[in-house]
Amino acid sequence: MTHADVLKTIADTLEARREASPQTSYVASLFQKGEDAILKKVAEESAEVLMASKDGNKLHIVREVADLWFHSMVLLAWHGLRPDDVLMELHRREGISGLDEKASRAPKP
Repeated sequence: MTHADVLKTIADTLEARREASPQTSYVASLFQKGEDAILKKVAEESAEVLMASKDGNKLHIVREVADLWFHSMVLLAWHGLRPDDVLMELHRREGISGLDEKASRAPKP
């Protein structure tokens, strides 16, 4: 299984869990609680990544980033988006200077 296949499988599972019982599915419970609960989890996992980084334990960093990616994927699913949408955006940016890409998003005067 490729890394892209893992993302697709997780995205498919998230879609399926949207309709699952919140009593039997963590993801379904997040969907039932709504966007604020999902945003809170993304923020919480982001903070845990920062703390893991400060600790310098590489395994801990990887595990916390996995949690952050997972909850970010839940957020994408909430909005009807999939990892491919993010991967296409990263592909679009490939070969473009980060400074140029950021400037292209700046509001026009």
